[in-house]
Amino acid sequence: MSAPSTTELSEVTRDDASLRRFLHGLPGVDQVGVEQRAATLGTRSIKKASKLQAIDTAISMVDLTTLEGADTPGKVRTLTAKARRPDPEYAEVPHVGAVCVYPDLVATAVAGVGDSGVGVASVATAFPSGRSNLAVKLADTELAVEAGATEIDMVIDRGAFLSGRYGQVYEEIVAVKAACGDAHLKVILETGELSTYDNVRRASWLALLAGGDFIKTSTGKVSPAATLPVTHVMLQAVRDWRDRTGELRGVKPAGGIRTTKDAIRYLVAVHEVAGPEWLTPKLFRFGASSLLNDLLMQRRTQLEGHYSGPDYVTVD
Repeated sequence: MSAPSTTELSEVTRDDASLRRFLHGLPGVDQVGVEQRAATLGTRSIKKASKLQAIDTAISMVDLTTLEGADTPGKVRTLTAKARRPDPEYAEVPHVGAVCVYPDLVATAVAGVGDSGVGVASVATAFPSGRSNLAVKLADTELAVEAGATEIDMVIDRGAFLSGRYGQVYEEIVAVKAACGDAHLKVILETGELSTYDNVRRASWLALLAGGDFIKTSTGKVSPAATLPVTHVMLQAVRDWRDRTGELRGVKPAGGIRTTKDAIRYLVAVHEVAGPEWLTPKLFRFGASSLLNDLLMQRRTQLEGHYSGPDYVTVD
């Protein structure tokens, strides 16, 4: 299949039939090939001299997240303090990319991050299920934006997608993008419910066509969450999108990424699959709650020559 031009991409969203024809005309994903490449790249090591830089890069890409029913303003204030100064004893440690909270806690998060440069992301659109009507989803988004969210993490309607109602999913993303105003939009595909790599590729392209600034693997509430092969497929999508349009869009794996080794495997994948220009928090994020703690402990190990316990970094 030849690469679609920018003109052709604008044509494929003209109607539901055109959209379906385009999405089902995308090349199939070689399951064995993508899993083997992910496994091979996952074994690649980096030199000790580069590890500290990789850790700092990963820290800067973390969306420090709390999405629990028991979340409180106090917990969010603690989270924002951690986001601004991940390790108070090492001032050179970069701040994280963003904190991610529910819409009703956005104002608390905005006050907490201040002018530090840390973004405030809010989940929206009936997270995590996406089971509501468009009016409710837009109200959810507008609540977060009005409270000061700089990023919106929406969820697609997986039921509609899996039923082949691609036009409905497309129109919802377009409407939420409009409601975001200046806030960046991350589109959560919930890849653990999409069943196949081909569906992940189709959902990625659908989100990109509809204007998503980032495509995100998961809510973190469904298993499996982020996996390296799925992230490879999504990185291929944003790379191909750049090749077709010249536009750079981001990727955010979320859920299940807990260790520095995990994070470095993902950074290697970003470099090798999409390209080094994606190695920035503007184009790659980790959705995580516990990853930052391990990154900080491993960073201290690199600097001090011995393993540091988790006490000084834990935020629960």
